[in-house]
Amino acid sequence: MASATVESFVTKQLDLLELERDAEVKERRSWQESVSLKELQSRGVCLLKLQVSSQRTGLYGRLLVTLEPRRCGSAGALPSNSFTSGDIVGLYDAAHEGAQLASGILTRITQKSVTVAFDESQDLQLNLVRESCYRLLKLANDVTYKRLRAALVALKKYHSGPASPLVELLFHGSPPSPAGDIHPLVFYNATLDPSQKEAVSFALSQKELAIIHGPPGTGKTTTLVEIILQAVKQGLKVLCCAPSNIAVDNLVERLAHWKQRVVRLGHPARLLESIQQHSLDAVLARSDSTQIVADIRKDIDQILVKTKKTQDKRERSDFRSEIKLLRKELRQREEAAMVESLRLASVVLATNTGASADGPLRLLPENHFDVVVIDECAQALEASCWIPLLKARKCILAGDHKQLPPTIVSHRAAQDGLSRSLMERLAEDLGAAAVRMLTVQYRMHQAIMRWASEALYGGQLTAHPSVAGHLLRDLPGVADTEETGLPLLLVDTAGCGLLELEEDDQSRGNPGEVRLVTLHVQALVDAGVSAGDIAVITPYNLQVELLRQSLAHRHPELEIRSVDGFQGREKEAVVLSFVRSNRKGEVGFLAEDRRINVAVTRARRHVAIVCDSRTVTSHAFLKTLVDHFTAHGEVRTAFEYLSDIVPENYSQSSQSHSHSRAAKPRGPSSATLPGRGPQEGRPQAASRGRRRRGPKPGGPEDCPQPCLNGEGPGAAGGAGGAEHFRAAIEEFLASEETQLTFPASLTSHDRLRIHQMAEELGLRHESAGEGRARCVTVRKGRAPRPASPPAQPLGQQHSQAPPDPKALPLERPQREKGGQEQPASGGQPAVGTGLRKAPEERKKKGRAAPAPPPPAEDFDALVSAAVKADSTCAHAKCSASVVTLGQLCQLCGRRYCLSHHLPEVWAYGGRAHSGQTRPRPNARSWQLLPAPAAPRVHGCGEKARAHARQRISREGVLYAGSGAKDRSLDPARRAQLQRKLDKKLGELSSQRTSRRKERGT
Repeated sequence: MASATVESFVTKQLDLLELERDAEVKERRSWQESVSLKELQSRGVCLLKLQVSSQRTGLYGRLLVTLEPRRCGSAGALPSNSFTSGDIVGLYDAAHEGAQLASGILTRITQKSVTVAFDESQDLQLNLVRESCYRLLKLANDVTYKRLRAALVALKKYHSGPASPLVELLFHGSPPSPAGDIHPLVFYNATLDPSQKEAVSFALSQKELAIIHGPPGTGKTTTLVEIILQAVKQGLKVLCCAPSNIAVDNLVERLAHWKQRVVRLGHPARLLESIQQHSLDAVLARSDSTQIVADIRKDIDQILVKTKKTQDKRERSDFRSEIKLLRKELRQREEAAMVESLRLASVVLATNTGASADGPLRLLPENHFDVVVIDECAQALEASCWIPLLKARKCILAGDHKQLPPTIVSHRAAQDGLSRSLMERLAEDLGAAAVRMLTVQYRMHQAIMRWASEALYGGQLTAHPSVAGHLLRDLPGVADTEETGLPLLLVDTAGCGLLELEEDDQSRGNPGEVRLVTLHVQALVDAGVSAGDIAVITPYNLQVELLRQSLAHRHPELEIRSVDGFQGREKEAVVLSFVRSNRKGEVGFLAEDRRINVAVTRARRHVAIVCDSRTVTSHAFLKTLVDHFTAHGEVRTAFEYLSDIVPENYSQSSQSHSHSRAAKPRGPSSATLPGRGPQEGRPQAASRGRRRRGPKPGGPEDCPQPCLNGEGPGAAGGAGGAEHFRAAIEEFLASEETQLTFPASLTSHDRLRIHQMAEELGLRHESAGEGRARCVTVRKGRAPRPASPPAQPLGQQHSQAPPDPKALPLERPQREKGGQEQPASGGQPAVGTGLRKAPEERKKKGRAAPAPPPPAEDFDALVSAAVKADSTCAHAKCSASVVTLGQLCQLCGRRYCLSHHLPEVWAYGGRAHSGQTRPRPNARSWQLLPAPAAPRVHGCGEKARAHARQRISREGVLYAGSGAKDRSLDPARRAQLQRKLDKKLGELSSQRTSRRKERGT
């Protein structure tokens, strides 16, 4: 780009700006012509049914009007919207369609009200009535486009002036001037790290250009403030700019802390309340002509009151003429005071467009400023940067071009280069000769930082010791739970059927992820984390709306934003919802690397990502993020949070573990067995168990959980986990201990292994607890044998029939194959414990009395009976073989022949349907058929009923022969269809209006 001429650059930029303006105007026009008002409100750009609650004069003579929802009282609240302070809005009468009443600047918005400031030129015409109904519409800012165009034209005509060396360097390939010598610096901020000090020295020594590259959390603003203070100390005049008002206000606050004489340009309505005292209006109000200006304003207010009271047209006209004269005198006196205030200021601050030639800076001479500083330069259009750059011989640019570029409406303009910032272009063209990078970050836990450092910043970032290991549990009042002890958490929805919801070509939502985010946020709040310290971020506006509907009323202080709207912010904990979950592996604009960088690096102590790993890992950059969370954080499946999920690849083998986890988040895990190392590998979609990858943050390496998918030492088919358990049990046998309790963090497959080993070694063993709290206890002494049958006559003792294999309470081998264990609750026996144990016996504490071993012949009979039961149908009246053709019941875990494998029969409307047809679970319509009517089913009772209800509630699908279909829609789908209907009705209404106009003409 260095060889490109100024003329070609300006020509291309003007064309791209024209494309952008046309796209923005077309979008706004389509809003007003073809989109209904309700649709505009759902998009967050319009507020309907507002009434005036108060009017007052404020902000240095401007009229402030506060509006609230109509007829809602104190309980009324504004709908979710995208309005922010500083937006230009139009005020309309809701009762009449047509031109707007006035346009103003939004100064303040809360959940229940919105305040708008109207300029002096419009407040005379406004006659707002409290009883009337109004609406607000966000408007496009045409002033910005005019200022950008004027700056480019000025650059094209620029031949001599203070910025001539800079223009030669950036466009004509001139070499940069040698760095100047500077005296040893005495830093105002003594805590600067070496990279920050080097950046300060470099920026002060350069003659034309210096670029400060500040990755997230590296103290870029702190460094920039130090540079400005050192420049002021050298007697230089500094013009400091940024693309957004909030970035400028942040610099004003920092500089005011050092007692510098600063002046902030801009409309007072756009400034933070804390820095309004430094605005030009406030400085003028404190000048020597303050009393005269105040008297003139007082006269204006009095005449305004008279104007509203009088009904005589001539008298009203006289009042208006008098007001114009008074305002002219007011402007003249303010202009003289303005020049004096700007000359005395050491630092003048404004937005890029606020430094335009049609603003207050037109009153200063051309060479008044020595240095121009542009913060957040990577987020600004290059054309906007040239507005302040032409006012000084030297510029200092600061920002991070690895984060989001400026927002562009026109896709064509963005692709052709309008979204490429000045900082990005110069960093690529000039490289290390003009760039200094800050390398120590003060925001993120080192596990959060490490991914961004390696993926985007060449591995150069290091975490300051003050933040390297900080976690949520270190905050005051926060409990030490599993969630608060994790810096990285990935909740994987792969294989769970939580697919995305598409509203149109751009916006998407995912109600399943909304539920997961809600549960995780609640877990953090329950642990003591303040909702104000948590942010929920998602890339899609529809998902933002769904999240607000679920969370805003529960946690009003919780911040829910899009990724683009949260850039530049930070929170202690950030929960990300990636939304995308589809079979094609499409990720949309998640493919923008810089958007993901922004999303992850907003967090200080904790990041939780909810995503479908199968979908997002189809993109290489997103795969690096998932791999990092897998290796250095914790991975959970959605099944741990939502117990009623039915995966899209539902099968008998995977369903066997679907209800082994509770719906609530886990507390701290129990003590773990020694000697197990970390487990590696990617999480599998169908696995339900919780998996930890890498060492547990904040402590020694925790023992990982064996998987059921063939990974790790404890996986099915692997011998490492079995050998570890056997060694622990043999060590227990050699010790004097009488009881060994395994941790609750084991999977059901691990617990099954322990039951088998204990049975082989002649130990008593049982499982107790529900869900995540379930654990295995092994005691010395063989399990008690069944009570002896009553004595038989001597002649009948040898003719007694062997025990009925189907009546034995032994765990069936088929359950072992399915990876399940018999629950210990509800009076059911644990694996290998023989007969049932009474509740009072299970509750006993202390050492259990050893039971005498059963006779060898009794044990052999039990084994023989178990083998026979394994090869025959489990139905009470069937003896068919199931060795070759058998079916494992999903509900009770027993094997049946093909005639009796159905779990239950349901009756609805005179027709019979099996439990596997998944009927609609209506208790008043569906009934279990009596046993005589269903001779070929074995019957699982309430289990079949609960399974059918749960399955159909998640899938929402009825199958052939299952009765009438329930046509009701879930709320998210209903809202989507309602929006489409409103859009269509708006289009039809617009067509009718245009036809009436044509007939009228």
